[in-house]
Amino acid sequence: MADIVVGAGVIGLHIALYLQKSGRDVIVLDRNEADHNCSYGNAGYISPSHFIPLATPGMVWQGLKWMLDNQSPFYIKPRLNANLIKWGWLFWKNANHRTVQKNAPHLFRLLKLSRSLSIDLHEELGQSFTLKQDGCLMLYTNKKTGHEEEVLARQAKNDYGLDVPVLDNRELKLLDPLISNKVLGGAYYKIDCHLHPREMMNVLKARLVEKGVKIVLNENIKSLDVHGRVLQNVITDCATYPVDNFIIAAGSWSPLLCTQLGIDLPLQAGKGYSHTYQQPHHNIQYPAILVDHRVAMTPMGNDLRVGGTMEISGLDLNVSRQRIPPIIQAANLYYNDLNLPVPPVDQVWAGLRPVSPDGLPYIGKDQNYKNVFVATGHAMIGISSAAATGLLLSQMITGQTTEIQMDVFRVNRF
Repeated sequence: MADIVVGAGVIGLHIALYLQKSGRDVIVLDRNEADHNCSYGNAGYISPSHFIPLATPGMVWQGLKWMLDNQSPFYIKPRLNANLIKWGWLFWKNANHRTVQKNAPHLFRLLKLSRSLSIDLHEELGQSFTLKQDGCLMLYTNKKTGHEEEVLARQAKNDYGLDVPVLDNRELKLLDPLISNKVLGGAYYKIDCHLHPREMMNVLKARLVEKGVKIVLNENIKSLDVHGRVLQNVITDCATYPVDNFIIAAGSWSPLLCTQLGIDLPLQAGKGYSHTYQQPHHNIQYPAILVDHRVAMTPMGNDLRVGGTMEISGLDLNVSRQRIPPIIQAANLYYNDLNLPVPPVDQVWAGLRPVSPDGLPYIGKDQNYKNVFVATGHAMIGISSAAATGLLLSQMITGQTTEIQMDVFRVNRF
């Protein structure tokens, strides 16, 4: 028997890593090649700065406005779907100041732990993938946004002890001369890191295989053999796998497996887009989030990755042509001399990020089973929180005391 991890994305592989480190036999299953999912096309941020959950009071009202605009940074495709309606109601219910302030410290502890573990892993793997501790700029072009970023920077300093200077345009240009005069200012989160996602994933896969973890690709789960409160076997279209522990880490597809087990997991797929410019004539110096336009930019060696949007439209990986130009236009607005062209649709990456209603991931054991665990709902902090998720879930499975308190991330909280 083995611990079966479903999902060969960044969350699943980190779970496999820490289970293997604790002496467990591990098999990772994935329904496809697992080489083009959210773990590969994202901005590569390891960001303790992202301690505010997605479900905020302002996001609800802004989202209602944006729903009328299919080019907006946050778009919910209107459709009659019971799961979407329930998720939307729970999102609205949790999008209040009290809940956000309650959840933020837990999210910060998860992200800070993950940063430390990611740096340790980088050293352990011989620095064989790119990881830089350069920080991240939160840039804004609007005075109201600037005030909000100043408030967040003060909270980061006062509540979490972070060094977050708020810089004006002149100070920002000392860091990166390409920054446009249209940028009024920005908060500089020095604690943030960034890595090259594909490099990291390839190195991590190789290490797991080297250590005896079996990674099985292109197998679909046909049925789950349950006796009482124990899941005993996983039956795929190719084999039967006896189960010690069953871990669902399948990202946006996790609810499909949960439904088979009678687990109600409110979750929606949030589609994001990115394009990587190969060796642009000019490149930015620091990772940056263009706050007013919800666009992320990351220098990856000599390349530049630009991405954005949160499109709630189901398990749909089709690229919406009209959503690409606003992302690239924002990049050219915030930076001089980039002159980035809008890429052809067939060169745009799209991925589905698993979004929970309260902005916190699900990490833990389902209360109805003795050996079923869930790790999903990480939304835009998958890379940021993967290492901590892997360690914490491993500690749960092996009966150890977890590094941080985990009740807020429990699977059955709704």
